[in-house]
Amino acid sequence: MKNTANYMKITLAGHSKNESIARMCAAAFASQLDPTIEEVSDIKAAVSEAVTNCIVHAYPDSIGDIDIKMKIIGDDTLYIKISDKGTGIEDVDKAMEPMFTTAPEDDRAGLGFAVMQSFTDSLKVRSKPGKGTAVTMIKTLRRRGRNGQTD
Repeated sequence: MKNTANYMKITLAGHSKNESIARMCAAAFASQLDPTIEEVSDIKAAVSEAVTNCIVHAYPDSIGDIDIKMKIIGDDTLYIKISDKGTGIEDVDKAMEPMFTTAPEDDRAGLGFAVMQSFTDSLKVRSKPGKGTAVTMIKTLRRRGRNGQTD
């Protein structure tokens, strides 16, 4: 991406306890853009859902790596890519339907992608069965003035 002002990459083991680390790292990185509290909450929720999907679905019987890449583009746009090398998704369009789940016995609601979509401006999901999944989210943040008010 052109106009990348800053970037980061972390890899976490797919343990459920690392979901909170991913969420906090994303919030800390996004803080450079001086987001509103609501925007920070949105970012944390979207990242939480994406990482949880990796933990639950990509590596159902093992622990694998979860890669998180974030970029600041220009002076107001956050790029987030969360990927795994897990089981992959057979039908991405079907998986993105609200309430669809591959784990109904685990009381999974099937709302992960819908939540990610609602908290970001753009969501793309790429997946290959047996190769893994990459979720890319874009969020443009409102500009804030010196007194903390949004422009």
